[in-house]
Amino acid sequence: MQPSTIRGTQRAARPKLTRVPLATAIYLALGAMPLAYAQSPVPAEDATSQDGADAAAQPEADAAAQPDAAAAAQDTAAEPQAQQRTLGSVTVTAQKREENLQEVPINIQVLGGDRLTELNVTDFVSAVQFLPSVSVSSFGPGFGQVYMRGVTNGGDGNHSTSPPSVGIYLDEQPITTIQGALDVHFYDIERVEVLAGPQGTLFGASSQSGTIRIITNKPDPGGFSAAYGLEGNYMDEGDAGYVAEGYANLPIGESAAIRLVAWNKRDGGYIDNVFGERTFPTSGITINNADQAEDDYNDVTTTGARVALGIELGDNWTITPAVMSQRQETDGGFAYDTTLGDLEVTHFYPDTAEDRWTQAALTVEGKIGNFDLVYAFANLNRDVESETDYNDYTFWYDTLYGYGAYLVDDNGDLIAGSQYVQGRDVYRKRSHELRLSSPADERFRYTVGLFYQTSFHDIQQRYKIDDLASDLSVTGWPDTIWLTKQERDDDDKAIFADASYDFSEAWTLSAGIRFFESDNALKGFFGYSDGYSPTGSGEASCIDETDFNGAPCLSFDKETNDDDHIGRVNLQYRPTDNAMLYATWSEGYRPGGINRRGTLPPYLPDFLTNYELGWKTSWADNTVVFNGAVFQADWDDFQFSILGPNGLTELRNANQARIRGVEADVSWAVTYNFTLTGAMAYYDAELTENYCGETEDDGTPVTDCGPEELQAPSGQQLPITPEFKGNLIGRYNFDMGSLQSYVQGALVYEAERTSDLRTLERDILGDLPSYTTFDASFGFGKDNWTVDLFLNNAFDERGQVSRFSQCREEVCGEQVYVVPIRPRMFGVRWTQTF
Repeated sequence: MQPSTIRGTQRAARPKLTRVPLATAIYLALGAMPLAYAQSPVPAEDATSQDGADAAAQPEADAAAQPDAAAAAQDTAAEPQAQQRTLGSVTVTAQKREENLQEVPINIQVLGGDRLTELNVTDFVSAVQFLPSVSVSSFGPGFGQVYMRGVTNGGDGNHSTSPPSVGIYLDEQPITTIQGALDVHFYDIERVEVLAGPQGTLFGASSQSGTIRIITNKPDPGGFSAAYGLEGNYMDEGDAGYVAEGYANLPIGESAAIRLVAWNKRDGGYIDNVFGERTFPTSGITINNADQAEDDYNDVTTTGARVALGIELGDNWTITPAVMSQRQETDGGFAYDTTLGDLEVTHFYPDTAEDRWTQAALTVEGKIGNFDLVYAFANLNRDVESETDYNDYTFWYDTLYGYGAYLVDDNGDLIAGSQYVQGRDVYRKRSHELRLSSPADERFRYTVGLFYQTSFHDIQQRYKIDDLASDLSVTGWPDTIWLTKQERDDDDKAIFADASYDFSEAWTLSAGIRFFESDNALKGFFGYSDGYSPTGSGEASCIDETDFNGAPCLSFDKETNDDDHIGRVNLQYRPTDNAMLYATWSEGYRPGGINRRGTLPPYLPDFLTNYELGWKTSWADNTVVFNGAVFQADWDDFQFSILGPNGLTELRNANQARIRGVEADVSWAVTYNFTLTGAMAYYDAELTENYCGETEDDGTPVTDCGPEELQAPSGQQLPITPEFKGNLIGRYNFDMGSLQSYVQGALVYEAERTSDLRTLERDILGDLPSYTTFDASFGFGKDNWTVDLFLNNAFDERGQVSRFSQCREEVCGEQVYVVPIRPRMFGVRWTQTF
């Protein structure tokens, strides 16, 4: 049954292609991946997909369009051999052209719109479990750090550190932001493409280890369509939730249409903020959280809409302006305290966040002669206001070092010193891309383009202690012991080109290059008042006494720039119509920048060089598709952020690392009604030189140090990403009387992971244990309606996403927090189309 809804710094020399052969790193494995493949009663070369997304996801959908196939489907049990079973084609735009997935020499994972609905994927985090090459370290909605292929140091995520290593796009427009990926609600989505490996030549900075593209359904002037969905759900260990969503595609004449999409969603809480007391050693003052204690306190409400207008200007030009906006309100934190019971914390101040963002975009597509021209513009405004309990910081520094002796009120009396943080982050990102592509059917074809992006981030972090003495508070900011008030600017300019040449029907050589220039500037205030730290950071280190956006002064003003180029070379061989082999050498990068602690030197760009062998194959008359890749990636001088003195994030170029891996996916149309899909990824990711935690004056990492200074030895495993991750999904469609029905099971396994790059810190925090989850669903429908019943995390596994402490592990490590996956959840969904 088909569901009714669509839900200027010089870099060190880097190794060349011939330097490190990959043959010695090949692993043999067989796995599976939730590609958007499914059964189709027509041959794969003739199959099409809804709105260009995944191929006909269920045989009933094709049967509805083809009466002969529908009639045959009713006799499946009696005449199984009469049913033709194949896997439909999948269209992607990974190389900025529309192409069949099996013809693209990149390891790509695809979740089509139908598959997103089938798997009950409504946000990015729930999609990641079905994407073996992707990992996420999350602290809550909108604060997830995304990693691919084991390229992770576990230290990113602060609002003024390095950019992500994975680029995220909404249609043609980049939406990558520092501190956390946008928590886009997945509804009316055509497909999600996950492009593994460096994609920097076409997608630029932050596509160092891969690119994730969220492709929305576009306005269609061909006819009216609409749908809505209503869902109710409940977690065993938590609260109830709901989802209400819908879309309408409204033609305007023969050459234009408007598409309206809206959603409202509530995720029930499952963390209990339990009553507790805390006595601060120096003052002897005891506090409690009676006014904050609440069961299931981390609920989330998400409301959003998308409006897109499609206008066809003649046969060759289309204009698509679009606006997508979302507001997400979060109450409570998403981690539990390991010193308390399961799914419990004792926090004394509010943990809340309000994340508002609007993405306005314009895409113009047309032809100049036989050439395709695309212009893509985007403007992203994101505003995040948050409150966070930071009580552990003062308590543990007081317990270990007696810091409470310095915290008094205006009368000179000791106070508890309990801290909390009020933050406000304002993001502004604007991008332009212009590209020209030659005809795709030519023997020699190419794409050339220009890219320009500006990003602005207004950072305000206010660390507060109630009743703090005026002379201990930052001037103009009552009760504020520490203030971060900074402005960050990131600019990126690039020229890129990508070309392919067919030597014969079997052999194709492709190459790409990107010349880029990036600039990073950071200025502002950070630190204490003169009264609290007369010789430290903050007011004691002012370089300009002029008021800076309300801060007492300007304590630093720095900028840095980089210009360089990266490349890609790919050789494809097609021995048969059903097989393709490819070899790739490619590079990715992240720009350098200025440290939040402005007294530190800038951090340098880091680069990833990838060597890859891959295959795309179909077997048994296209009833089995088996794709995969083996690779080695060398990560040079990678950027690594740590908590330094006063809990302030510092970013340094850490060291060298190597990631070797194998990825594979298979889709199998077992029978006309039964499909199996799944995926696996295995990674061996480790340091190749010692990490000593220090750099030379020019930013070069120090690798020769004694046991006292050594923080991570050569050979140490990189954190967060498991050595193995895989899934297996089975779906069986059948008729239940006059109802079209299905039953589905999805199994996901994630192996053990380490929590930190550094030996001492990972020993304190502990490892993230392996876990296995199973999701089950059953549905039935008729005509234009369906009912789905689902049970997610059926065995209530307490899988762990991340582990952390509120301040430096050596200080706060006695109190470790765990971010778990969601507990077992049961839900019912009704959908209807028109």
